[in-house]
Amino acid sequence: MGTFYSDNLLLHFDSQGSGHPMVLVHGWGSSSRGNWADTGWVEALLPHRRVICLDCRGHGKSDKPHHKALYSYAAMSRDVVALMDHLGIETADYLGYSMGAFMGAALLGSHADRFSSLVLGGIGMETEESAAACVTIADALRAPSVDAIEDPLGRAYRRFVEADPDSDLEALALSALQMWPEGDPLALIGAGAAANTCPVLIVNGTEDLPYARSNSLLSTSIGNLRIHEIPGADHLTAVSDPAFKQAVLAFINRGGERPQ
Repeated sequence: MGTFYSDNLLLHFDSQGSGHPMVLVHGWGSSSRGNWADTGWVEALLPHRRVICLDCRGHGKSDKPHHKALYSYAAMSRDVVALMDHLGIETADYLGYSMGAFMGAALLGSHADRFSSLVLGGIGMETEESAAACVTIADALRAPSVDAIEDPLGRAYRRFVEADPDSDLEALALSALQMWPEGDPLALIGAGAAANTCPVLIVNGTEDLPYARSNSLLSTSIGNLRIHEIPGADHLTAVSDPAFKQAVLAFINRGGERPQ
C-alpha cells in the first residue's frame, strides 16, 4: 500500500508484482479492494502484469472532499497520471470499470501517449433518463436511513454503498450528481477519437443498458477499438464474469506481444 497527493488530496494505491504495469481503476461507490481484489482480478493479472490499484478520490481509503466539481471525470482522470508520475511509470496498460472506464475515456483524450492499451468495461452513452437517475441516487444517499427511501433504485444504491464501511455518503452523492450527466465517452475523448491509435477494448454485458446500446456507435467512432460482449451479463454481474477476465487477458497478451 502507498499514498500520493493529487490536487492536494491524499490518495491510496496498492502495487503488486513486476513487469509491465497495469493501472486498475474501480467503479463508482466501490474501491480497489471491492472491484478488483475480492473479484479475483488482481490474482488473474499478476502472472502477466505489475498490478497497480487506485482508490479514487471519494472512495476507499482516499480523501473524500465535499466539493461537487472535484468529481468530474477529467479531474479524476488526472489522479491516474499523478499516480504514474509518483511511481515513475512512463507508460502502462489501463483497466477501468464503469466510473473507471469513463475516466479512461478522458485519459484517451488527454494522455493517450501514456498508455500501451486501455480496457474500458461497463461504459456507454448515458440517456436522458439514465443521467437523471443521479438525482434519485443522491437523494437516497442523503436520506436519514434506508427505511426512509421509497424509490427502489435509490434503496438499491444506498445498500450497495453502505456495504463498504469506508463510504462517505455525501461525497458519493456529490460525485453522482457531477458524473452521471458527463456520461458521453465521445465527448470525454474529444475530437481525436476517430484518429486514435492506442489499442482500446470495450467490454459490456449484453444486458448492461443503456450502455450496451452504444457499442455500434463507439465501434465506428473510436479508432483502433475492439468490442467484446458478455452474453446475459448486466452492469453488476459483468465485472466478476470469467468471460471478462478471459477477454482482457487475450487482449493485453494479443499475439504474444509484450509492451516495452
